Amino acid sequence: MFMEQLILLFSGWRWQDMLDIVFNTYILFRLYVLFRGTNVLRVLMAVVVMWIIGRSANAMGLVITNWVMQGVITVATFIIIIVFRNEISGVVRTRSLSFFLWEIPRTQINTPVSIISDAVAELAGSKIGALIVMPLKTGVDSIIGSGTDINASLSKEMLVNIFWPGAPLHDGAAVIQRGKITRAGTILPLSQNRQLASKYGTRHRAALGLTEQSDALVIVVSEERGKVSLVKDNRIHEVRDPDKIETLIKQYTGGPEPVKKMRRQTRELLVAAMVCLLCTTGLWLSFSRGMETLANYDVPIEFMNSDKKMNITYTSASRARLLISGARPLINALTLDQMSIKISLDGTAVGKNKLTITRQNVQLPPGIRLKNIEPDQVELTLDTMVEKRVPVQADFSGKLPEGLIMSNLRVMPETVKITGGELTMERLTTVFTEKIHLENLTTSGVINVGLVMNPATLRPDEKHKKVQIRYTISKKNSNDHTKS
Repeated sequence: MFMEQLILLFSGWRWQDMLDIVFNTYILFRLYVLFRGTNVLRVLMAVVVMWIIGRSANAMGLVITNWVMQGVITVATFIIIIVFRNEISGVVRTRSLSFFLWEIPRTQINTPVSIISDAVAELAGSKIGALIVMPLKTGVDSIIGSGTDINASLSKEMLVNIFWPGAPLHDGAAVIQRGKITRAGTILPLSQNRQLASKYGTRHRAALGLTEQSDALVIVVSEERGKVSLVKDNRIHEVRDPDKIETLIKQYTGGPEPVKKMRRQTRELLVAAMVCLLCTTGLWLSFSRGMETLANYDVPIEFMNSDKKMNITYTSASRARLLISGARPLINALTLDQMSIKISLDGTAVGKNKLTITRQNVQLPPGIRLKNIEPDQVELTLDTMVEKRVPVQADFSGKLPEGLIMSNLRVMPETVKITGGELTMERLTTVFTEKIHLENLTTSGVINVGLVMNPATLRPDEKHKKVQIRYTISKKNSNDHTKS
């Protein structure tokens, strides 16, 4: 029963529907990739849960719960736009189209953390200010648009020289990804947090501003105090023991094993893609079934694979009424020639047969679903085809005009070959012509008239679908009047 419902639910899918689902699944997946690790994604997940609750409440008839969920979702949408406008605008202001459409930011893979920790320790010991950004899942390309692309190999000396006083790029931040210094001299967005302690300067405020919009790890070296701080998830963690810098960096970036991190990220993205596909499919089913329209059509029944030696002499129904459903635009565009009912006569025998009309016999356009068939059975009688020569008799109606008589009549040919069912042919002794109206006959002549097949399943010889009637009309003489 469950499988039948499932098959019925997904029946009638069009390639346009598949394209629609795949396209919107990819859009949803890209939104997850761009916003993962941010508060926006967490709030969006909560909105999705509320939407599912609302749809479930609607299906169960919980009117108030459904109404409340719709109101909460509407308010939550405005809250997301207002509260998280900085994070949203950071994604919208992406530096490249490829980043927005298909690039997937990876966590720090194959990054030599020991080199970074040694450089940070040396910078802190020399009281040289530094700001080092290590993007994780969400990436920072959409947030920071300034700086100089250097794409240099990571080394302790290179990192120290970037922040050395007087160096061209020492005032900005350096971005490290995949074992390279990708950019330097970048300006980070400043945090607007007014509760930040006064001991923290511009570098700490810039680090907080970046972590408010991404999940990046930012390493800050204070120029005045020579202290090292790790900023992550909008929090500042001061490193009191310089020997633990490397351990803490590894802890915040997800551990020292790049292969495991890659596998973990891949699994995460695969699960996210499957969830996006399920959500989009559920949304499509919700909308498509929600806009469902019902309609009735009387469709002719076609009998297929009939034996040429047999003929159908009786059917209980020549049409069946189909109750169909589908989206309103598809129903409105539907025409009768797009539907058919085909029943195979394989396995039938001479005499009465009862055939069931199933869903497999009904052909409908994609996107249209069958709800009911009436009648769901049809009775028919089959008979073996035989040939027989039968006399032809002219069928006259009315009277000749006054004073005229028909003195001679001849039908050519006098007999015709008729093909029909054996049972019917046994009772057939004469075949009549079409009606000949006597009041229209005034002179002798020849007329061609067709034959009337009764029942209609009878078929005359192709050469003699019409016969020739030769007749002679003459005037009555006085003797005829006297006798009469």
